[in-house]
Amino acid sequence: MAVVPPTDREAAPSEDSHTGLRRRSLGVRLAWATMVFCGLFIVLSVAVFTGLAWTEGRERMQAELVQIEQASAATLSKAIWELDRDALQAHVHSAIRVPSVGRVAVKVALANQAPEVIEQVRAGWSAPGWAPARTVELADEPFSGGREVVGELQLAGDERVLWQRLRAALSSIVLVQLLQSVLLAALIMGVFNRMVTAHVQRVALHLARVRPGNLHGLLRLQRVEHAQDELSDLVEGVNQLQHSLSAYLEQQQRYEKELASHRDHLAMLVQERTAELETANQRLQNLARTDALTGLPNRRHFDELQTIEMRRTRREKMPLALLICDVDFFKAYNDRLGHVAGDECLQAVAHALQAGLIRAGDMVARIGGEEFAVLLPGADLEGATRVAERLRAKVQDCAIAHPQSAAASVVTVSIGLAVSRPEAPMEFDALYHLADEALYRAKEAGRNRVAGPVVPPVISSGAAP
Repeated sequence: MAVVPPTDREAAPSEDSHTGLRRRSLGVRLAWATMVFCGLFIVLSVAVFTGLAWTEGRERMQAELVQIEQASAATLSKAIWELDRDALQAHVHSAIRVPSVGRVAVKVALANQAPEVIEQVRAGWSAPGWAPARTVELADEPFSGGREVVGELQLAGDERVLWQRLRAALSSIVLVQLLQSVLLAALIMGVFNRMVTAHVQRVALHLARVRPGNLHGLLRLQRVEHAQDELSDLVEGVNQLQHSLSAYLEQQQRYEKELASHRDHLAMLVQERTAELETANQRLQNLARTDALTGLPNRRHFDELQTIEMRRTRREKMPLALLICDVDFFKAYNDRLGHVAGDECLQAVAHALQAGLIRAGDMVARIGGEEFAVLLPGADLEGATRVAERLRAKVQDCAIAHPQSAAASVVTVSIGLAVSRPEAPMEFDALYHLADEALYRAKEAGRNRVAGPVVPPVISSGAAP
């Protein structure tokens, strides 16, 4: 299947839809890497070639000085021997006219006198720093075997010429290296885009279009068929994956047909047991999540609901109140009147607690023998306190006689409450611990009452921290 080249919108999305991160193509990253490499290569090449150009310039100037020396040494020696000052001046003036020469000086040796110096200096020339300089003896041979040193020739190059030549060479070096680097970068990016990026985009587009119904459409790239490289391995892997998926789906379809043929046979048998199983399952679910005595949610169901409510209150940033209710002196009631009366008492308390809840989202569960828990989503401390007082009054209004109670003549409950605030959310274990402590304080205070969380003392502004 020939793959259609991707459109700009499909091939290069600017942002990843899953992570939200901006996507950069391989071609762009390669372009940046190539430009950085070319920049470093240009700097290094320019530095190397500049050094070579400087050395070549000095050697060239040195050769020019040697050439002047070789051309004028004999003539100058003869002119000194003959004391022809006009000829000396003419030769010095001629040598200084060479652009690379900054100073020409001829020392004439005189018998019993200080040497006479004839020199020419180019305007603006200063003592050589980087420019080469040469000094050579001038000797004449008036007769065979009679060599006499008659003076000295001093030549100094002009450093300004060196820098001028270096600047001219440097501009050419930079231009050539820049052109080479640009052409190399363009070539690399073009080759990479043609050989890699375009094919990778086609592979991605092909995979995006793969559906269960077109798994037989194989991936084919627009490239030389006999090319064996990483891209050919990728194409082979994609096609092999499609083949495996197609075989798996066909096998699944065969299995489904076989199952369908057996399903018809088993349908009549299953139909006879379906009602029984549904009833049994419902009964099991009720037994697993419901307290058998009171009909309220049991501890397991309560744990599931508290997990859900804790997540919801955190997500919606609202408070969550927890009430723990305990029947006062229930053991004495059970011991005196028997377990049957105790069960009836718990049923009545459960009914009263359930009747005391007004909002649909509120929930009461039996979590222990005579202990009940109430979840109040969205209730703050004030609202939870009102609900707790209403529940306590509901139980007391049942008027179940309790002669062994030290709190009242009827069955009562003690309630401890705690609230998880949205600005300071807490884990459920911590919330339960606070409510349990509040319940303990209610019992210590005489029972048949509601106790809330301990409010920390207010520290005045003038007190020490």
